[in-house]
Amino acid sequence: MKSLEKKRRIQVILVSFLAIAGILVALAFLPKDAFQYFKSPSEVMAEPPRQGEVFRIGGLVEDGSLIRGEGLAVTFAVTDGGATVPVSFVGVLPDLFTEGQGMVGTGSWEEGVFHATEILAKHDEEYMPKEVVDALKEQGVYQHAGEDSDS
Repeated sequence: MKSLEKKRRIQVILVSFLAIAGILVALAFLPKDAFQYFKSPSEVMAEPPRQGEVFRIGGLVEDGSLIRGEGLAVTFAVTDGGATVPVSFVGVLPDLFTEGQGMVGTGSWEEGVFHATEILAKHDEEYMPKEVVDALKEQGVYQHAGEDSDS
């Protein structure tokens, strides 16, 4: 009986090891841009990403920076209070996308401009993505909705 239990344990360990090895091999063959990292504007300006690297950026849409071009082309700047990054986007912006509001964009860095392929805007007065809140708090510019800026 003990011999059968020992064989079973060895089989389970061997199958577990093979499954873990298979997962690691699959991860090794994923494209390098399969994982999208969040970066604040300060992080992007301090250490610019590689050309074409796909990542997410978030912050506040800088007041006075929104420029609508021909068709669906839009340019604006996103800031976290410490740095500002120019953004270009071709597509339909979310209905709640406005200057001074929080946003998160997915895209790539090319020639000093973040070229967004997707733009998300906060959906109500209370919500802002955690990454954006953390980046704004680091820069000392985040205020919770309802807080007075004079206090």
